Amino acid sequence: MSGRGPLRHAAFGWLLAARTTSIVGNSVAPIALAFAVLDLTGSAADLGLVVAARSITNVAVLLFGGVLADRLPRNLLLVGTSVAAALTQGAVAALVVTGSATVPALVVLSILNGAVAGVSLPASAALVPDTVPPDQLRPANALLRLGLNGGTILGASAGGILIASVGPGWGLAVDAAAFAAAAVFFSRLRLPERAAAPRTSMIADLREGWREFTSRSWVWIVVLQFAVLNAAFTGAVAVLGPVVADETIGRSAWGFVIGAQTLGLALGAVVALRWRPRRALGIGVAAMAFAAVPVATLAAAPVVPVLLVGFALGGFAIELFAIAWDQSLQSHIPRDALSRVYSYDMVGSFIAVPLGEAVVGPAAHAVGTTPVLWTCAALVVAATLVAASTRSVWRVVAPESGPAETASA
Repeated sequence: MSGRGPLRHAAFGWLLAARTTSIVGNSVAPIALAFAVLDLTGSAADLGLVVAARSITNVAVLLFGGVLADRLPRNLLLVGTSVAAALTQGAVAALVVTGSATVPALVVLSILNGAVAGVSLPASAALVPDTVPPDQLRPANALLRLGLNGGTILGASAGGILIASVGPGWGLAVDAAAFAAAAVFFSRLRLPERAAAPRTSMIADLREGWREFTSRSWVWIVVLQFAVLNAAFTGAVAVLGPVVADETIGRSAWGFVIGAQTLGLALGAVVALRWRPRRALGIGVAAMAFAAVPVATLAAAPVVPVLLVGFALGGFAIELFAIAWDQSLQSHIPRDALSRVYSYDMVGSFIAVPLGEAVVGPAAHAVGTTPVLWTCAALVVAATLVAASTRSVWRVVAPESGPAETASA
């Protein structure tokens, strides 16, 4: 990278450190929590209850989090949410280590942790334009995604070893420590002051954010694309993938296949550091058709070499889109509304995921796993073709490549 790269900016360096540290801890936590619940009751239903409590609360609080992040200093908000996350995860760790955990207690703490995450996610995503100049947004987002992927690999690998060696409670303690470290890093951020916003009600703020979200057709079109795509992809890979693996390649090999997707994500971020196309969003949206490849390989050729290539290709495409999407929102949405737009994006993109996860299992029992996988792949391609065929998506121009979009339609 050139000497003008994002790492030349101290604020971005602290943001990268905070987000990477958080993801290392968060990669350990799901593994640790799963084994903690299974050690406690041995019930998959109890585990589902604890996990669902966090997910549902997270989605429910996202819009509120977007409003807060546009009202308050985002760096200070992230310090507070990181401290709160450290305390909630520390409490879970203490209960598990001391043998005092109960399912109701874990559900309550999962609800609290999900709420904290719902507040922090829009603020964290919207913080990037405050740390680098506009022409550095693409490489900055690529570096953040590299940190996310690297932290995920490190956290999951080290977490598995830690949990097997000393128990899941200590894995959760690592997550709490990671959030505490992230709070310190966020506290070092020095950002330009934002103009004081006029006093308005929460409902008025949500309405204004909705206007910003809906006034640009490329934004809501892509979110609708991902409502369909995420439901189909997650249902196919997270629910039916392990079923296919058990019948074909085995569980150990399935771990390598998921690892290949992470490798593809990392390669996509590396490419994005150097490649700065003028129509990055249009290319990223169209590239999501390749997310159908891993689903199709599960249906047509569930053998290790084919699955490794298919999942790596899917991960590569996902990362090209993710970086272009962040860059586009951060370049074209007013900063004082950016967190709220991110919150609407997150809610819209992920609200259908539980539906996809719930539907594919019964459907596979009714008509067979292979037809359902092909249907999921077709839905991914269809949603992508619709989104990629709209002019507004292709009219969004990367800021370093030319002037911003000239119309919101």
